Amino acid sequence: SMAAPAGALEDAELREAQRDYLDFLDDEEDQGIYHSKVRDMISDNQYRLLVNINDLRRKNEKRANRLLSNAFEELTAFQRALKDFVASVDATYAKQYEDFYIGLEGSFGSKHVSPRTLTACFLSCVVCVEGIVTKCSLVRPKIVRSVHYCPATKKTIERRYTDMTSLDAFPSSSIYPTKDEENNPLETEFGLSVYKDHQTITIQEMPEKAPAGQLPRSVDVILDDDLVDKVKPGDRIQVVGTYRCLPGKKGGYTSGTFRTILIACNVKQMSKDVRPLYSAADVAKIKKFSKSRSKDIFNQLAKSLAPSIHGHEYIKKALLCMLLGGVEKVLENGSRIRGDINILLIGDPSVAKSQLLRYVLCTAPRAIPTTGRGSSGVGLTAAVTTDQETGEER
Repeated sequence: SMAAPAGALEDAELREAQRDYLDFLDDEEDQGIYHSKVRDMISDNQYRLLVNINDLRRKNEKRANRLLSNAFEELTAFQRALKDFVASVDATYAKQYEDFYIGLEGSFGSKHVSPRTLTACFLSCVVCVEGIVTKCSLVRPKIVRSVHYCPATKKTIERRYTDMTSLDAFPSSSIYPTKDEENNPLETEFGLSVYKDHQTITIQEMPEKAPAGQLPRSVDVILDDDLVDKVKPGDRIQVVGTYRCLPGKKGGYTSGTFRTILIACNVKQMSKDVRPLYSAADVAKIKKFSKSRSKDIFNQLAKSLAPSIHGHEYIKKALLCMLLGGVEKVLENGSRIRGDINILLIGDPSVAKSQLLRYVLCTAPRAIPTTGRGSSGVGLTAAVTTDQETGEER
């Protein structure tokens, strides 16, 4: 038998991988975790199953390591296994969707990286990257399958499209058919064609993790289908996905440089827990304080803002109003009055301007300190850039 090309799994190996993954999903004799997860997925009309890599490691360590280091073939096998399993649970539901997807979570060990430590050795691996979203492209449809009807021969033909951002090894030609073999014109049946949503985001390493004095690095992430619009610029997120290199736009494969992207299979918000956690005792104290009508609550709160700084009652009241925010009013004629205020503090040096603000910084859940020089730096200024993929300015 001929040796299989290096890198590509032989069919037998692919089938074995698929069997392993099917065994993992079909865990009714075991605890039935994924059996019930798949049922939930079907009842929620979803097509992405979140799999905890730790569960897979417990059941089949070899497969879990393979999945992390040889992502493309293994994920393809995993997703085929998922489709088979869904078909065994609910055959009509399996026909509804073109593909079913696997999202990964859990502990990734050495594959847990930041955009700076994401180096070439991680190509074609599953990695978990943390960072801040700096920009999101618009959500655009991308064609998956087109259907064309030929009025002359009364036949319909189908074309499937894959590019380097899907898991398939080779991209299909992206040429859209307009004539069939006998040069008869074709009409596209837009209603029968299948599209998927597609969005590119850029994540940048966390400012507190970037080494001082160096520009933060960033990485482009591709989100498809149900992951689209999960995040907005400014969010701190954790992306799990496969790291892949694309030929540069100019010169294709002939030039030696490659763009690298991360094809996401799961996105998790990290900044969801900015809301302060109040214990029951805290809530009771707050309620008790709000009922004590004897004291003037506004003055009391203003006094307890930055208590180490004496005086400045008016400024403290202003800062308190800024921290709490007011209520937005909409007048009858439709004009809006904002509920938030901005404060400009002007004063002699060393009258504790920045000390007061430092206190606000520690109290407010999301605040960024910056100086005159720093505010023109990274992350606080907007710049017009051209989008690499579409060439539009934004």
